[in-house]
Amino acid sequence: MRHTLVPLTLTGRLLKVAIADPIETEGVDSLAHLLKFEVEPCVASREEILAAIDRLYGKEESSLDSLLGTLESAGAAAIGENLAAASAQNETADEGDPDAPIVRWVHALILEAIQRRASDIHVEPLEKRLRVRYRIDGVLLEVENPPKRLQLAIVSRLKLMANISIAEKRIPQDGRIQISLTGRSIDLRVSSLPTVHGESIVMRILDKEGLQLGLPELGFLSDDQATFEKLIALPDGIVLVTGPTGSGKTTTLYGCLHYLNKSDRKIITVEDPVEYQLTGINQVPVRHEVGMTFASALRAMLRQAPNIVMIGEIRDAETAEIAINASLTGHMVFSTLHTNDAPGAVTRLIDIGVKPFLVSTSLRAAMAQRLVRKICLKCRREYQPSPTELCALNLSSAQLEGARFQRGHGCPECNGTGFRGRMGIFEIFSVNEELQRMIYEHASSARLRERARALGMRTMREDGARKAIAGLTTIDEVVSITVGDSS
Repeated sequence: MRHTLVPLTLTGRLLKVAIADPIETEGVDSLAHLLKFEVEPCVASREEILAAIDRLYGKEESSLDSLLGTLESAGAAAIGENLAAASAQNETADEGDPDAPIVRWVHALILEAIQRRASDIHVEPLEKRLRVRYRIDGVLLEVENPPKRLQLAIVSRLKLMANISIAEKRIPQDGRIQISLTGRSIDLRVSSLPTVHGESIVMRILDKEGLQLGLPELGFLSDDQATFEKLIALPDGIVLVTGPTGSGKTTTLYGCLHYLNKSDRKIITVEDPVEYQLTGINQVPVRHEVGMTFASALRAMLRQAPNIVMIGEIRDAETAEIAINASLTGHMVFSTLHTNDAPGAVTRLIDIGVKPFLVSTSLRAAMAQRLVRKICLKCRREYQPSPTELCALNLSSAQLEGARFQRGHGCPECNGTGFRGRMGIFEIFSVNEELQRMIYEHASSARLRERARALGMRTMREDGARKAIAGLTTIDEVVSITVGDSS
């Protein structure tokens, strides 16, 4: 901080550091003397260097451990009670002294979660303690817990930030927190739920930068990417992304919109709620209380002459029929369904009341997906899997010849888990004339799946196996995520 420099890379005995002032060499010379390394300075802006120092090392006063120590001091309980009491009396009360320990602890909690790439923050009141957990790469990880007596103050602070009523503790509430961190705009979707021991708060971290992804970053291998790009570039029809909650369907849909978002195309989405606000795209929120449902929004959208329509989820027959009619009248429609596999999207549409002939003529493709954790690049090592592991993936000898199985051994970069980040595994059910005829004739999901497999469709387990062979994820991860795909 004193010399405004930060390390970049260390190669052998050569250390590259970023500095703000190339004329001021005292810091570089001191560093070379202290470390006994050759130090090579690189010029960067002061703001970037300070942001990097905050991101990589954290501010001393913002670390959770030091703030917990402050909270444990004698006056902390009184501070918490005063904040909660003041908040309860006046919902529009001032947000409090920014230096107050409770306020700083809550801000540090959010900051650390973002730095650790968490997707959710869970603040859960239990009988004798207040539990705080982060969801990182789909797995919950417990962090240092604050004292139970500060529960009311912490929950009140979070509700104040989310602009939801702190006087109401009997019903669930939803709110939103918007923060700017090192030049990035990050939204947190906040949900409060009354429980036996107090209000449980869950904050979903919505990072817009995570959506500016190309299709390769989502996890597509080159052949699947080429197939999918061809499907989403069609002028009309409907493309469905299927999978359970938390399988990355929304991210994939936004990846498609980002790929297609050009100045000569009008794109409109209808979502419940609008999680990410994207430039150049018209986004319509569903509001049931005023009659703005998926179906009514979709009818109005079609009068806006869009080229591409995205529906957050097809939930009922009315929405499904309007979406399919839109696809038959020259619009490209993207949406999601909750089904276990890709061919199951056909039977699901028919089950909710869509006529088979409409499904067969409008559906261009359905893609099922799941998320698997990626092996940490810092600590990955090659290894030879056991015969049992290989048997689980049913790999041929030809596939095993060029295999590079790897796994992470755990390091500070991945919090000792051996994994860092997630990627998708996919099953693309592309509808051709033969499959159209089978859908029209009410073929079962099993028959559609069998025929699609004969025509070359890869299952999610087979796609996962390819990524395990390439050393991107582990066999155990693929098997556990695709346990329903063992056949």
